[in-house]
Amino acid sequence: MLIRAIEQDLAAGHAVVIQVVSTNEELLKRRLNEVPASEWKDLNLDLTPREYVMDYLLSAFPIHLHEIHSGENGDERSEPAFDADGSPIVSQEAVGLRDALVDRLASLDPIPGALEQLLWHFGHKQVAEVTGRSKRVLKDDSGRLFVDSRGSGANIAETTAFMADEKQILIFSDAGGTGRSYHADLNAVNRRRRSHYLLEAGWRADNAIQGVGRSHRTNQASAPIFRPVTTNVRGERRFISTIARRLDSLGALTRGQRQTGGNGMFSAKDNLESRYAEYALYELFKQIFQGRFYEVPLGKFEQMTGLSLTSHEGGMKIDLPPLRQFLNRLLALTIGMQNVIFERFELLLSQQIETAIAKRCCKADRQWNL
Repeated sequence: MLIRAIEQDLAAGHAVVIQVVSTNEELLKRRLNEVPASEWKDLNLDLTPREYVMDYLLSAFPIHLHEIHSGENGDERSEPAFDADGSPIVSQEAVGLRDALVDRLASLDPIPGALEQLLWHFGHKQVAEVTGRSKRVLKDDSGRLFVDSRGSGANIAETTAFMADEKQILIFSDAGGTGRSYHADLNAVNRRRRSHYLLEAGWRADNAIQGVGRSHRTNQASAPIFRPVTTNVRGERRFISTIARRLDSLGALTRGQRQTGGNGMFSAKDNLESRYAEYALYELFKQIFQGRFYEVPLGKFEQMTGLSLTSHEGGMKIDLPPLRQFLNRLLALTIGMQNVIFERFELLLSQQIETAIAKRCCKADRQWNL
């Protein structure tokens, strides 16, 4: 979908700027250390962090049995179970699930990182890369992979090629997001409108803003089009939300309203940690507790997320789980269940925002009538 969108922008006459965070540089270095330099002109590499995920599963997958214990006040807690020798009891069923997951992971086809996929699809002759990488793996016209070494002046040369309209796409990371401009400068040859893809927002709002500012500056022929990128996994919105919230906190108070620091790149619905989201979450919890969210019964929700909505007396808790905990727990659910719950949550959030807008408009009308 991303490649198709980029192709449409190019066909429309736009220049494309893509902002990333990860470049897989360390992974590439490790892979190349395993391959003799004599083979760098014809490579067969798996540029995915497959073994790191496998190591994580082997070390972190829960395989020990736990027992439920009740405290003096009736609160239940889960504690590891031990055998007669004092050793933790291992669940063979859990071991089987872990091993099956590792086997499945090992059998998956390798999926290169976004940077490699874009370079290989559009070709390095069309893509300017402004990152901190000293080496990269490219693909020639015949599909053969080879190592390309980049000198200290590579970023300057790539930026110059993009601004001179010799290359239509520019990809930059944090290393290329400082001290450079990629906007449609009136003094540059490439004055085409920029389509700026925020492919990886990262966790630091200041870096995201700084990157956005590379394609939106003074003396430009036209303002860029910002395109934040997410997948169809709705839980990923949680990461975009973090950036949207921090961008919003950096905004200025103008005419009595807080304006976003992201220049309109995000809307109120993108911030899943606002006061409107708090109201929406309360309404979601109430619907689940009252059985009005038929796809997610109360017992199933509490079992899946580990979040309790029920008080000791049997009613709905007053001290409900906080918003960030709710968002984090949803990331552990299956993609299908994530999408079901997020769809309802976002619907309630939209209703809260629309209600607030309507109240604000009515209040303004009453003041005007006065």
